[in-house]
Formats: sequence, structure tokens, C-alpha cells
Amino acid sequence: MTEITRVPLQPIKKGSLTKLWIGVAIVLLAAAGIAYAVAPHVQQLANGVTLQVIEEGTGVSPSDTDMALVSYRGTLPDGTVFDENERAPLAVNGVVPGFSTALKAMQKGGKYRVHIPADQGYGAQDRGPIPANSDLTFEVTLLDFMSQAQIQQMMQQQQMMQQLQQGGGAPGGQPAPGQ
Repeated sequence: MTEITRVPLQPIKKGSLTKLWIGVAIVLLAAAGIAYAVAPHVQQLANGVTLQVIEEGTGVSPSDTDMALVSYRGTLPDGTVFDENERAPLAVNGVVPGFSTALKAMQKGGKYRVHIPADQGYGAQDRGPIPANSDLTFEVTLLDFMSQAQIQQMMQQQQMMQQLQQGGGAPGGQPAPGQ
């Protein structure tokens, strides 16, 4: 014969069930907050362009007059890669409007996923492998950027160095050092 051991149940104290439900709610809210904090941030930019931060960058963002050095991969909605480049210098105001909008929201060293609606890309035009009215998605890393003034200064310095190397002497008619 099997014997059953009976354990008397203690009555639940008044308010204990409420405390249990409050504890469950706090745990769920904390979990949702942690999930939100680690999820990639998606920014809604002008004219339907979205920017998802994959890796945070630092510092200021490029402006319309800057040249950006980027690594990018562009895809169509079906996943077809239409263009990619490891080190492309781009004038921020010299690209399609949606890409320019996204560049101005990026920071140096950051990696981003950018969605550009067709009207902020190439619109109703076929452009090589890109069919008309195509939304575009880019994975972009902003490697660096410079202002036009910085680029001009750098070019002037390079020209001066080339003149010196060609034996043109130092500015002001003085012989170059070592001549």
C-alpha cells in the first residue's frame, strides 16, 4: 500500500501576491530596457532616409563642403550588390541627396547601414545596374573626412615638396637645403 504524505499549505500573506506581480513587472521592464540599449539605433533622417548605427563613430560629422573617405557596399532591394569600394573619396555634396544626408549624420570611424528611398537616390532614371525607382541600401564606414580648405592646403604642400625634389630650390630663390 502506498502512503501519501500530506503537507499543509500555509495561507498566502496579504499583499504577497501583489509584491510578486510587481517583481515580475520590474524584471520584464529591466529586460526590455537592456534589449533596447543593445539594439542598433535607427535614426530617421530627412526625406525618408534611415541610418542604422552598427558601430559608433567619434567626433563631429562632415558638412556639405567636406570630402569624405568611405568604404561602402551598395545593394538593391533583392540583395544584388551594384557597387562597392574600400577607399572612395566622395564630395559630401557630390553624391545622391540621400547619401549626402546620411554622410552628414555620420562620425569618423563609425559603421552604418543606410536606406535611401528611390526619390532620394536616382529616382526614375536607370543608372547602370540600378533600375529606375529603386530603393538603395548601403553599408558605409566613414574612414575620414576633410574640409576643402584642408585639401587645398595639403595639395599646396605637395606641390612645394615636388618643386623642391625637382631641384627648383626653396621659395624665395634660395638654394634647397643640401645644394
